[in-house]
Amino acid sequence: MIPTTLKLRTVSRLLEVTFDSGERFELPFEYLRVYSPSAEVRGHGPGQETLQVGKQNVTITKIEPVGHYAVRLLFDDGHDTGLFTWKYLFELGSERAQKWQHYLNRLAELGIPYAPNKS
Repeated sequence: MIPTTLKLRTVSRLLEVTFDSGERFELPFEYLRVYSPSAEVRGHGPGQETLQVGKQNVTITKIEPVGHYAVRLLFDDGHDTGLFTWKYLFELGSERAQKWQHYLNRLAELGIPYAPNKS
């Protein structure tokens, strides 16, 4: 699976990704920031993840290609580590509903209120 299109839609805060297999996903900036593949977010092993909170208004300011296999997303909160491989972007797209619900459940378990972006 290789993306044929990556569109940064800043007003709607979405990264639109279309793959050569025909699948198309709209990935919210907040979702991408919360599920960044960086060590800062994922840790260096199981159980070392850091729950990201307060990212409802985050924006992607730039997409940098990395070879022929990934992109680096630069966020306006200063986060710019972690490579979003084509495989991981596809996973984020195809498992978006489950992953997002898992995130919301984690917030609820910790008693952290969630208010979606209203803009």
